[in-house]
Amino acid sequence: MHTKFLWPYLALFILLSLLVVSFSAQARNTTQEYWIAAEKTDWNYAPSGGNLINPENGLGVYGNTLVYTKYRYIGYTDNSYSQPIPQPEWMGILGPTIRAVVGDIIKVHFLNNTDLPLSIHPHGVMYNKDNEGADGGAGGNIPPGGRYTYTWVVDRDAGPGPDDPSSIVWLYHSHVMAEHEINLGLIGTIIITAANKARSSRGPVPRDIDQEFIALYMIFNEENDEESGLKHTINGRIFGNLTGFETTFGQRVRWHLIALGNEVDNHTAHWHGQTVLDRGHRTDVIEIMPASMRSVDMIPRSPGNWLFHCHVNDHMMAGMSTRWIVK
Repeated sequence: MHTKFLWPYLALFILLSLLVVSFSAQARNTTQEYWIAAEKTDWNYAPSGGNLINPENGLGVYGNTLVYTKYRYIGYTDNSYSQPIPQPEWMGILGPTIRAVVGDIIKVHFLNNTDLPLSIHPHGVMYNKDNEGADGGAGGNIPPGGRYTYTWVVDRDAGPGPDDPSSIVWLYHSHVMAEHEINLGLIGTIIITAANKARSSRGPVPRDIDQEFIALYMIFNEENDEESGLKHTINGRIFGNLTGFETTFGQRVRWHLIALGNEVDNHTAHWHGQTVLDRGHRTDVIEIMPASMRSVDMIPRSPGNWLFHCHVNDHMMAGMSTRWIVK
């Protein structure tokens, strides 16, 4: 057959191939459903009552008061909101992790079980005005006792880019009075996996990793800028009181790093004993600013009980440190 007669067939083949790729990447027709309540609770920044990084130094001024009233997102198994979903200890103050794959729909059934108007505003995913969780839409101001179901679309632009790992992290938080509600503790994460990297046709966890951790670097302001009330935390704990970052030699570990807060929340997350791969760059320090979101990979090569902390001097001194353990 003459070459010129092949072009229509070649063009048709290319078009069909693109349609198959597009369908597999964005038309899974899977709905990931979550039930999340906002609740008022007490939060202890150092449950041990001590400095677990350098015990001889104590907690200093940051130990004057350790327990404060906070507001948190709590995940439940269904719409009865009677059975909370357990979270690993290392998640600390974070709300439940919302997971999806490119092509999915996310439905979050929100119950505001507090005394304040609140919302859930997501980063990264696609939504219409009523599902923005902010700025005047129907879901932007849910009164005490109220309920709202948010619907978010996980399109291609919500997923990993060409230089990203197979899953990336986004934030969600309340956005009626965002700066106040974030400081109250209404913070969580959304993890989106590439369509061709999920463990199964329905499962939202990527198949090329063994373990994931999330670390929120944030200074909570509890006492109107008084130094004793500036809690320099990782996931809401200070001076090594965040436990559970445990892995084993040779595991494929993905770290999702986030930050929120004020202009002082410029952080440098540093792992002792290991490097990470950040979009092709090898490092052991990741810079994060307020509302930053980074996902990096590591394979632990050295067993030990290692420091994981912010490398800003003032933040280290104020307790923004914990440990990660490699067995």
